[in-house]
Amino acid sequence: MHQPLCLIDTWSQENNEVVNKWKQLEGGEDALTRDQNQNHSRLIWCSSEFHKLLRKIQGIPPVADHTQLELTVVYNACVCSIAQSQFSEAELLLTRATERVLQMTEDGPAASDRSVFWRTALKSVGNTALTPCVLYLLCLQWAIWLATCQLKTIQGFQDELFSVFETLSTGVWEEERSASRRKSSDVPLLVMDQRRLIELLQICTFIAQGAERLSEGQSSEALSGLQTASSLPAPRTLIAHTHLLSGSCLAHMSRPQMALQCYRMALETDSRCVCALYQSMLIYRQLGNTQAEIQALRLLHSSLMLPSATEPALAGAHLLPPSLLLRSQSLSSLLSVPSALSVLHSLALKCVLHERVSEGVEYYLDLLAALHSKDQHGVHAEGHPLPKLPELYLQAGAALLMARRPADCMALCDEVITTALELLPGKVVLEEPEEKCEAETRALCAEGEDRVGMLLWVGAAYLLQGHCHTHRRDWKQAVTHYTRCFNLLVKVHFKKRGCQPQIPSADMVGMQGTDLCILQRLKGLSLAGRGISFTQIDQNREALRDLQLSMQAFPECTGAGLWCGEVLWRLGRRQEAVACWEKTWSFTPQPSVQSLSVYLQEPQSGPLLDPTELRCRIQELHPTSSD
Repeated sequence: MHQPLCLIDTWSQENNEVVNKWKQLEGGEDALTRDQNQNHSRLIWCSSEFHKLLRKIQGIPPVADHTQLELTVVYNACVCSIAQSQFSEAELLLTRATERVLQMTEDGPAASDRSVFWRTALKSVGNTALTPCVLYLLCLQWAIWLATCQLKTIQGFQDELFSVFETLSTGVWEEERSASRRKSSDVPLLVMDQRRLIELLQICTFIAQGAERLSEGQSSEALSGLQTASSLPAPRTLIAHTHLLSGSCLAHMSRPQMALQCYRMALETDSRCVCALYQSMLIYRQLGNTQAEIQALRLLHSSLMLPSATEPALAGAHLLPPSLLLRSQSLSSLLSVPSALSVLHSLALKCVLHERVSEGVEYYLDLLAALHSKDQHGVHAEGHPLPKLPELYLQAGAALLMARRPADCMALCDEVITTALELLPGKVVLEEPEEKCEAETRALCAEGEDRVGMLLWVGAAYLLQGHCHTHRRDWKQAVTHYTRCFNLLVKVHFKKRGCQPQIPSADMVGMQGTDLCILQRLKGLSLAGRGISFTQIDQNREALRDLQLSMQAFPECTGAGLWCGEVLWRLGRRQEAVACWEKTWSFTPQPSVQSLSVYLQEPQSGPLLDPTELRCRIQELHPTSSD
């Protein structure tokens, strides 16, 4: 027996040397400054050493004297494999080690079902000295199930798994290991503390299950588990996750104020929880609290620009970081946030649309400067794409015009026109989509470029330049640019199935969707702009023609309707003028208008008519008796 005992001591020393070496590297002064490649290299080295040692130990038949040592080394080797996302290799090690335990206890062959397999192993060791070691390995199987999103397997085995936590809480394991330490200085060490591992597994399980239930619409069940998890011992980041997901549950249960309170708790727990800011912003938007929404967007953008918000912590602090265990698609979706530039764009647009134009302009200019710089800070964040560059130029141009900076607006529009004008097709045909096709059908050229989108961008650029000349009261140049816009738009034809292509009309908008809606709106705005410009140079008949055509293309165009009535009044057709004004006032704004881009809104600069003065004219024309 002397030789095996010497071997056990030697192998224990080898194991402990590797563990101590890793802990020195993990806690060294340069732990926070090492890059991930260095940490990965050290992890590979540790894994290799544990596997070498394991091959030595498993080279002899399993006996009780060295099984505890063998299972400890298996634990250490598996932790390293899991840390490298080598889940199949780790699971194979666990299976072989547990089968050797069953072989030693002379139990029957292991079951293929993993849950049955582990129940058999736990029953086999009973209350022997091997029980803690087998429970260590069960913890690693738990980690593998969690990392590979096998939540249903965990659910079926959860009573046994959580009993592991209760067993550890009694302190029995620590007492046993302390007693062993008193007998020998060569007790095999664990590369990761089992108590810390189980605490991590427990809260990560609650979080993953909560996210899954929430995505399945089981908000109440998810909330119950998350509230339990929020009181567990765990890193601040994970506690913040429980508050965040609790807020999402309450938001789905139509309790926005309680949801906001949870998001505040998440931020108080971990100030880097930018998702809580994002979810708060969405709640404010839902409640219609625009000022709070803008404030949340501003804070979210500032937080996303901090390196700590976008760069994950280096791996030196934990062998098994929470991110390794929380990999479900449901949780990733709930924790996703837009890129910093996407938030900046939302902030700019929100300010422009809610009478904070000067702020919005500055945000747009910051956005364009960032897009042209080398450091684009997450422009292509998945799930939250930015609009294409011509679209951003046009939005920024419209904001500049609203801020009474027409020269800057025209410069941005020139960029759009210069870039795309030579690529425009001579004619574009929009085909009616198939009945089963939900996506909009866009005509694409051979190179895959969006011909319709390009044409609409250039048309919008000419439209904005027309608005700029209107702002400057340069009516002839305004007419020229509105004409260029209209002439470009008439190149688009719509083709119904089985019919010849035709010029689109307002009644086709519903069947084709966004492209045709934008096309008709641009037509209506360009004709209205040209018609209003004609009124300023006393070309009333040309003005009337354009304003009436504008109302056909875009019936809700308030400016066209009011100025059409004005021209009719000037031409002595006062009854028609009154009917035109009253019809214009009868239109109610469509909800879809708010979703259209800012450059598609009716201009607020240029010649405007006072509705109060128009109503006075109607009153004088048709005085009504007060009695």
